[in-house]
Amino acid sequence: MKTQLTKIAAICLSTLALGACGGGGDNAGAIGNGGPPLVVDANGVSSFNATTLGASLVALPMEALSATEKESLLFMREEEKLAHDVYAQLDLRWGSSTRSFGSIASSEATHTEAVRQLLLRYSLPDPAPAAAGQFQNTVLQGLYNQLTTAGAVSLAEALKVGAAIEEIDMVDINKAMLSIDNQDMVLVYQNLLKGSRNHLRSFVGSLANLGISYVPQYMPAADYQLIISTPMERG
Repeated sequence: MKTQLTKIAAICLSTLALGACGGGGDNAGAIGNGGPPLVVDANGVSSFNATTLGASLVALPMEALSATEKESLLFMREEEKLAHDVYAQLDLRWGSSTRSFGSIASSEATHTEAVRQLLLRYSLPDPAPAAAGQFQNTVLQGLYNQLTTAGAVSLAEALKVGAAIEEIDMVDINKAMLSIDNQDMVLVYQNLLKGSRNHLRSFVGSLANLGISYVPQYMPAADYQLIISTPMERG
């Protein structure tokens, strides 16, 4: 599993120390005036509330986008769709054994929609094809193919795929946030991070229920331990 994922992920991910990636969640919705836009249920499934997100975005200024910020938004739109599409596919295979994939897939649909709202706000083209499992970004297409294949092997491997996706998301978002300063992007990205932290906790907990201890594949062990040793972020 790790070898399969690393071959693809190494193409698109640079090694990055995720400074304080387990913290900062309490302020993730405090930038706009619409309140925290992320709703967290009892299981840690974290979804954007469209009304609250819209109010938060309206409260923030429109700022010029750099080329790096534009590229980040286009990539993030498809990367969040990747998470949704993989989880939806795994739910078809393992939905009778766990509700995790269906619930988190629904959550990820709101994540990719949140990024789409930023594309609309800045009049950028939407790169994400409507069809499930299809991506304009060829690296993400390859990753989707690898992840769904790996997740079909067993329920345990599917849950490991889920945890790996959340790790990858956090690595990419933290890397992107080094080069962005638009307040609306920061608001959305901070909440995407909170959602990924919660979803990682959920997948790791499900693996623990099977007697399996998950080993992080993409983030530093210390950052991973900080996340899983702290409770679900509700605020």
